[in-house]
Amino acid sequence: MKLNFRGLRALVTGAGRGIGRGTAKALHASGAKVVAVTLNNEDLVSLTKECPGIEPVCVDLGDWEATEKALGGIGPVDLLVNNAAVALVQPFLEATKEAFDRSFHVNVRSVLQVSQMVAKGMIDRGVAGSIVNVSSMVAYVTFPGLANYCSTKGAMTMLTKAMAMELGPHKIRVNSVNPTVVLTDMGKKVTEDAEFAKKLKERHPLRKFAEVEDVVNSILFLLSDSSASTSGSGILVDAGYLAS
Repeated sequence: MKLNFRGLRALVTGAGRGIGRGTAKALHASGAKVVAVTLNNEDLVSLTKECPGIEPVCVDLGDWEATEKALGGIGPVDLLVNNAAVALVQPFLEATKEAFDRSFHVNVRSVLQVSQMVAKGMIDRGVAGSIVNVSSMVAYVTFPGLANYCSTKGAMTMLTKAMAMELGPHKIRVNSVNPTVVLTDMGKKVTEDAEFAKKLKERHPLRKFAEVEDVVNSILFLLSDSSASTSGSGILVDAGYLAS
């Protein structure tokens, strides 16, 4: 997808690997000034070598105070991609307080916090903006061992709608992308069981999982003026899974 984001500043969380990294690189290639936020500094170093000019920010988004300190003065942002997430695999009966809290702090609370900071800046500047939350098809269906993760993505669906409703009058659009399994480092955790992965793939009408590029293209569409009348929605990038 050829889109021009020249003159705009974008912030991408979870930008060190997978979908976030792909999004940061695509936005950079499309002319945007990119702020890349992630937990692992080594990932940021390699990303800035690949894409000189990207502004790196290393912070644990699960830590409210550290996030406020790192991003509170980040400056003007026109485009926001909330991609950072953790997938802590635990059967429901073995789910721990620590895993539950960590999942919601990173996957949901950080979306609220970072979006508040960015949206307030947009409103103060009187500019339109676009926010994309990277969710998952497990906002609607469940997989074994992912009770915490599925719950966070279900919460993100309603948070996305609430943000869209309240920020719409300020010309700020908020949407989500909801992919099936993407074989990033996180996605591979879900498919470690080869037999489960085989059966899961066969349940997709297209008989495949999603590629990082598939998800990135949907994110770019929602960030762009090509989706100017779309807000409070989610794009399924699920190879037809929910149709079956």
